[in-house]
Amino acid sequence: MKKRFKLEFNRDKCKGCEICVSFCPKKLLALDKEVNSKGYHPACITDQDACIGCQSCALMCPDCCISIYELEEGE
Repeated sequence: MKKRFKLEFNRDKCKGCEICVSFCPKKLLALDKEVNSKGYHPACITDQDACIGCQSCALMCPDCCISIYELEEGE
């Protein structure tokens, strides 16, 4: 069975630098249309089910705004 992952973003910490967007090999990240509490457009994932859990986005984020979790079966 294919492993599934969940990305969580700390929206209020993200400054919308787009580094994570450029490093996603599947091109699943984008900037949200809504702004966060600091007035930035934070990063978000466009297709959660397509994430392969490579962690490129989290490793490249200069502000450590991204957490990646492997989902158990049925989640």
